[in-house]
Amino acid sequence: MNGKPRPVVLKYLGKAEDLLRRLQDLSGKYRIKSYSHGAVAALLDIALTLDIPSLINQYVDSPRPYTAKKPVRNHLTVGITLLLGAIGRVCMMTSKRGWWDWAKTTSCEYLLRCSLSKIDSQHFWDLMDALPVESIEKIECELLKRVKKHFSIQTDTLFYDTTNFFTYIATTNERCSLAQRGKNKQKRNDLRQIGLALVVTRKDCIPLFHLTYEGNRNDSVVFQRVHKKIKKRFMDLGLDMDKHTLVFDRGNNSKKNLQAVRELNFHYVGALTPYLHKTLVAEAIQKLKTDIIDGQSIRVYRDQREIWGAIRTVVIYVSESFKAGQLRGLHRSLEKKEKDLRTLQAKLHRGTLKIKKKDELERRIAALVKGQFLNDVIEWTLVENSGGRFQLDFTIHHERLAKVENSLGIRILMTDRHEWSTADIIQAYQGQANVELAFKNMKNPYHLALKPQFHWTDQKITVHCFMGVLGYLLATLVWRTVRQKTGFKGSLDTLLDRLNNIRLATVLEQTPGRGKPKVAYQLEDLSTQENALMEALNIDSIHLKRPRLKGFGVYNTNKT
Repeated sequence: MNGKPRPVVLKYLGKAEDLLRRLQDLSGKYRIKSYSHGAVAALLDIALTLDIPSLINQYVDSPRPYTAKKPVRNHLTVGITLLLGAIGRVCMMTSKRGWWDWAKTTSCEYLLRCSLSKIDSQHFWDLMDALPVESIEKIECELLKRVKKHFSIQTDTLFYDTTNFFTYIATTNERCSLAQRGKNKQKRNDLRQIGLALVVTRKDCIPLFHLTYEGNRNDSVVFQRVHKKIKKRFMDLGLDMDKHTLVFDRGNNSKKNLQAVRELNFHYVGALTPYLHKTLVAEAIQKLKTDIIDGQSIRVYRDQREIWGAIRTVVIYVSESFKAGQLRGLHRSLEKKEKDLRTLQAKLHRGTLKIKKKDELERRIAALVKGQFLNDVIEWTLVENSGGRFQLDFTIHHERLAKVENSLGIRILMTDRHEWSTADIIQAYQGQANVELAFKNMKNPYHLALKPQFHWTDQKITVHCFMGVLGYLLATLVWRTVRQKTGFKGSLDTLLDRLNNIRLATVLEQTPGRGKPKVAYQLEDLSTQENALMEALNIDSIHLKRPRLKGFGVYNTNKT
């Protein structure tokens, strides 16, 4: 009025000190607790789609021969127990004893609508005992059929490789034949280890086959054992052998193995060891031509040769990254040998070396200069002086060293895909990194880890590895879905970190005069990227729907 605003009281809030007191009291009225939600929800949703617990339960035995009743612990069947163990391995590396310590920080219990607080190591051990080892192959095959049906995975090129995992099983423990000493890939040769063979797809690293085997078996022997099993898996999955190619590394080679691959009608891309094919390498070095593959210039030579009784297309090329690594190793080794020779030279000059016989000293020097690529590169002479002392002289033969350097980085590939282009053959072999990535993920200390492994019987070790591969399968399906729908470029490890950071908040409102508090669940504020992940995985409202898994506390007697 008259150009001035007129205040209108909508509600009287009371005195300032009364308003402050009411606001302070709100802190006692509401309680909020949040749980890691995204990863658990995504993995459970995939498990629901594939009906994993019911599938596993079809193959469960009764724990004792005098009863037909299948085991249920804490209202949980074997199928749901193994699934929960697999999900735990994906989200965070923990022992089965510490599984509940992890699970209670997640929304797992809320989504499953049951108490999980009594799940401990004994719970896992009892229910793992009820799964026969021979049923794992059948479960995995049926599960992969469901994966093919629901996800339409691409399987044209498949990669095979092996790795090992060290354990802490005591040397005196005779209840286990799988854990044996061997050349450990994590340099723990002092410990017993178990082996794992894996076949994964080229497109999405989906595991299609796995086998747990004795830790002292070399790759070639393991391949002899598994190639028929791999062929059976392909046939059971309905894969057209003529349209699929198996890629394997040179460690699996032998004349017998390649003959078996040929008899089984496998199309393949493999590798050969340059040291065993020196004539082929020498010829190829003279005929290398530059070709453009994936936008990079590569020196390459291609031919058809009879190798181990069959005509194979061979591709010899120089991998610059491989060559750079070999050069670094060569020069480090050469520097070390020069240093050791100078130390020995000084001791001989001072007369402080305990060795007095010339032939013994010559054997020591010969062993010292010996090494990969270094034979005949270091020239040395040993002369005995009139005083009974020895004089050592040595030099680097630079022409021979240059010749060695020029031969480094050589890769020899072989295949029966004679119609493929050189680029196709090289790209297929380089895709071997996919299975190596799978092993790297399964040795990740934060997600997907197969360790820790505290079992000491063959049956439990095998079931434990099955749980690890099952978790990896679920994780790769989540990763595949996200990449397809959002164009996500990050690694599987990065994806799991981001999903774990998506949290579900529980808000408890205590109303005066009422007993139980009012409970509400809602997702914490999501970033644009987190929201896209949840929508892509179709789990943005799963905390409200909470669909129930089958095979939870009761076994289905209808075995398919």
